[in-house]
Amino acid sequence: MYEEPPFVDRRRELDLLKHAFESDMAELIVIYGRRRVGKTELVKRSLKNVKRIYFLADTSPDSDNRERFRKLLAKATGNTLIERAELSWEELLKLASQAGFVIVIDEFPFLIQSNSSIPSIFQRVWDNVLLKMGAKMILLGSSISVMESDVLGYRSPIYGRRTAQIYLTPLKFKDIKGLFPEHSWEDIVRIYGIADGIPAYLQEIRYRLMHGERLTDVFTPGKPLFEEGEFLIRSELWEPGRYLLILKAIAFSNTKFGEIVNFTSLPSPTVSQYLSNLKKLHLVRVEYPFGARETRRNARYFLSDNYFNFYFRFIYTHRDELIEMGEIEGFEEMFNTYLGYIFEKVAMEMIWEKMRMGEIQARSAGRWWRKDAEIDVVAEGRKNIYFFEVKWASLKKKEIGRIISTLQEKVAEHWKTNKRIHLGVVGKEIAGKEELRREGFLLYDLRDL
Repeated sequence: MYEEPPFVDRRRELDLLKHAFESDMAELIVIYGRRRVGKTELVKRSLKNVKRIYFLADTSPDSDNRERFRKLLAKATGNTLIERAELSWEELLKLASQAGFVIVIDEFPFLIQSNSSIPSIFQRVWDNVLLKMGAKMILLGSSISVMESDVLGYRSPIYGRRTAQIYLTPLKFKDIKGLFPEHSWEDIVRIYGIADGIPAYLQEIRYRLMHGERLTDVFTPGKPLFEEGEFLIRSELWEPGRYLLILKAIAFSNTKFGEIVNFTSLPSPTVSQYLSNLKKLHLVRVEYPFGARETRRNARYFLSDNYFNFYFRFIYTHRDELIEMGEIEGFEEMFNTYLGYIFEKVAMEMIWEKMRMGEIQARSAGRWWRKDAEIDVVAEGRKNIYFFEVKWASLKKKEIGRIISTLQEKVAEHWKTNKRIHLGVVGKEIAGKEELRREGFLLYDLRDL
């Protein structure tokens, strides 16, 4: 029997859409984000009990897309004349709005791909018809670069028309538990290390675990996650070879510009241009040390989500072994090492949550590093500054003491501040945590989520 998967989080986005549908003004809403992040499901959930027409564009010629929209509209309205007529986009959108539909066009970039005049056409019909009718229209897209340039960019004819926009990001780590209530937080870290907070991947893993498969089975040949990484890259880039090499370099912790150049053996100008393109596509993000100037010398490059990290570190690199043997030799040991990096992201999210709750009195946070030193999390407020080390390990009191001592030395050597200094550790599990807290240290583990 089919069981509808649970829908978790997205409360802020659902509230925004609900208010837009209930408003007495025209609404043009733009929703975009990487593939599989849940844009379509979000809109469908928000439109329950709302009269709407949902159209999924594809890469067909413009005339084919118009024909499919026309047939959809004819069926929705019960008007056979519409199906037989030859109608423009202007006429189709006007008829849909007159019929009282919320108009949803999914994968809007495909329409632009098949007809470069689409932004101008939609701008014209919005200004001259839909705006005056108080229409509601939602444009969705997975090609982030197209949505940001051809829809939201200031050179786009549609620029300035949107009444709301949502850049949909993966679910937060703590919200993933809603999909796996029977699993421990340590299990959730392992799942997060593979799927990040991408709903489609999480649902895939949930289904397979519920039907008796192991976590290590979800990325084997024949499963969606085995091919997904390269598919996503090829859907965004025409000649992905060098891009794949750069992404692999970053996945293996070559995060400085020079390290990427050395790993790939590509010329520096080439790497610079390719990194710029990958940032525009939101496949790579750049970070700078907390509180430092943003220069290339300070920059470190990271893959945008955990799935890409996992894909290039394990699936892409061990593809032949997975095809021939069905598993990766020594996977558990390598995966546990990799989870150390993933847990740093979990810890950062935890610290931000404590900041929102007021438990940590700070307004900004990030990683800090210099050539010979790193601190996993620094959080700073008007009067207080906090320093944390993050360890994917079960820690005892003696180990906490050594970590705090080393952290204290780093802070004393590299930080000059008049603010009140707080030191802390985030670990997988910390024994005697309450006793150590009474000594003035900030200590968090998975049980504090």
